[in-house]
Amino acid sequence: MGRMEHKQQQKQSKLKKKWPNLKKPIKLLLLGILVVVLCGLVVLNQLISSSDVSKLEEPEPRPTFIYDQNGEIVSKISNSKMEGVRLDHIPDELIEAVISVEDQQFYKHGGVNYFGIARAFTQNLLKGEVVAGGSTITQQLSKNVFLTQDRTYSRKFKEFLIAKNIERTYSKDDIMERYLNQIYFGEGAWGVQRAAQIYFGKDVSELTLSESATLAGLIKAPTHLSPYKNMEKSVQRRNIVLSLMKSEKYISQAEYDEAIHEEIVLADPTMPNYEGKYPYYIDHIIDEAVNKYGLTKNEVLSGGLHIYTALNPVIQDSLEEVYQDERNFPESKPDQLIQSASVFLDPKTGGIRALIGGRGEYTYGRFNNATKLIRQPGSTLKPISVYTAALEQGYQISDLLVDEPININGYSPKNFDKQYRGQVTMYDAVAQSYNIPPVWLLNKIGIENGVRTVERFGIPLEEDDHNLGLSLGGLHKGTSPLRMAQAFSAFANDGVMMEAHAILEIKDSEGGVIGKWREQSVEVTEAEVAQQMTYMLKGAVEDGTAKKAQISGMEVAGKTGTTQLPFTGVDGSKDHWFVGYTPDIVGAIWLGYDKTDAEHYLTSTSSFTVPPIFEQVLSRSISELPTKKFDLPLIANMKKDIEKQKDKLNEKKRKQEKDKNEQKKKEEKEQKKREKKDKKDREKERKKREKEKKEKKNEKEKKKREKE
Repeated sequence: MGRMEHKQQQKQSKLKKKWPNLKKPIKLLLLGILVVVLCGLVVLNQLISSSDVSKLEEPEPRPTFIYDQNGEIVSKISNSKMEGVRLDHIPDELIEAVISVEDQQFYKHGGVNYFGIARAFTQNLLKGEVVAGGSTITQQLSKNVFLTQDRTYSRKFKEFLIAKNIERTYSKDDIMERYLNQIYFGEGAWGVQRAAQIYFGKDVSELTLSESATLAGLIKAPTHLSPYKNMEKSVQRRNIVLSLMKSEKYISQAEYDEAIHEEIVLADPTMPNYEGKYPYYIDHIIDEAVNKYGLTKNEVLSGGLHIYTALNPVIQDSLEEVYQDERNFPESKPDQLIQSASVFLDPKTGGIRALIGGRGEYTYGRFNNATKLIRQPGSTLKPISVYTAALEQGYQISDLLVDEPININGYSPKNFDKQYRGQVTMYDAVAQSYNIPPVWLLNKIGIENGVRTVERFGIPLEEDDHNLGLSLGGLHKGTSPLRMAQAFSAFANDGVMMEAHAILEIKDSEGGVIGKWREQSVEVTEAEVAQQMTYMLKGAVEDGTAKKAQISGMEVAGKTGTTQLPFTGVDGSKDHWFVGYTPDIVGAIWLGYDKTDAEHYLTSTSSFTVPPIFEQVLSRSISELPTKKFDLPLIANMKKDIEKQKDKLNEKKRKQEKDKNEQKKKEEKEQKKREKKDKKDREKERKKREKEKKEKKNEKEKKKREKE
């Protein structure tokens, strides 16, 4: 044996001695790993077994929650009626469509598709956040019933545990049945039966292949794929489902060709009754969600939404209490209740704090007078149609306006008290709601200036409104309390009008934001003009027609309005209005019969009926109104001017009274002189007659003697 061979043998001998020492740690490591894995499997199995899946036995629909301005739930509404159906009642085409698009391995896996999870994990790792799920139908069921919609790894792990236990507890057919009865299809439809009824107006067993594919396609994103919202996207999604069904050999080419050419015919949406707190406010929320945020009524009522609003529960409760007390309203005729509506909003944000649309028992679909009423606003329009327009033209609140009989092209208005004062300040004309001054003033500044101002304040007009009747609020049709409150909010907010709104934010059932309020404001007049109007409207409450709106310790501004009856021969009115505000809130209130006729009308003026309602609501809500006085720094000097003008008018009035008294004394003196002269003449005449009578008698006696 050579030297090299000897060295090689020694080297191999050393290696053989080392191997037993190296294998022992590896064996221990492998054994440890095995123990850990086994323990992990035991723990995992225990976690899976301990996951409670009993809730699947009691399916529950998701209501929509309404939140107030503080984020507290004030109402819960739901139209969702989850009608569970047995699997054998569901068409095979619908089951196959759902499997094709949601979980093609459903009948093969044990609740979890590990390949799908690995793919999703890779995507999430690349993105740095959870963006994909890879969930099976079983996992979706566990998520929808037991978990939140958060995309976190902890939630995914819980989903895994529940899904595995569901697979152990229920058969595949049981899982599919529960899934199809639990899943959300949009438009407030939870489960296939409700979805079939809402979308197609039929029982689930009657669905065609095309309709089944349409419903299956909605599961991914029901809000965005709803055929009620976007028919084109819904059809595209249906066709994808049909293509997958063909690939999975569930349908033939011929069936595919027929189904993709079938027109989707939707059912007419019907709205069953709902119950919730503050029904008129909820009504407006539904309208706003539909008209401003593109949702459907079904989604709003039963879509499991979370709607955050500007509602102030203290003010709303106060309003509800006032409307429930009949003593706050005039006595109605037995066959028809006097109706009323109120809106209160924050002038700085436009947020609707409280709203009620009628009196009496509420029924679904009832007309909401607060938002949909169209009635002539009467004198409540004067501050906008005349006085704001005039102030913008350079007039001052201390200027003198005509208050005497006028006739402008056949239009001859009269003051309510049938009195004339010759001249009055603009301040007094507003505070006392005289009719002649605003008509005279609108004629001076031009009708079109008044029209433009009213429209700028968000009150639409018609061609028939372009006349002097605009000065007294005698519109061809009219406006609503909501629009009047929004318009007057500009006076309380230094000329800036915020768009009235109830909804602040809408979240879907998964917590995603699907709608959010974006501030919309417009400067409708200058701050100085707004403050001038507030000063005059404050006078209407302190000294004028709206005295009954006064609140102890708080400044209030506002304007009453009364409209004429549409017939003659009766002393009464059709509508009563009051639009008032403090620095923190604006309220518009209307009162009247739904149908006004010779038997149904208001017998007094608005001064006595509507301002007290305003006062009652705000007095009960005083805790929510921190600002007690108006800040009117831009018109400090104007206050002095109005006082000077008042002094001049008072001096003129005193002089007129003095002249009148002197004239009266003079007339009385002359009257006495005439009476004295008349008395003297009468006495003279009497004596003359007596003398003549005596002479006649003597003559008669003389003749008698001569005859004898």
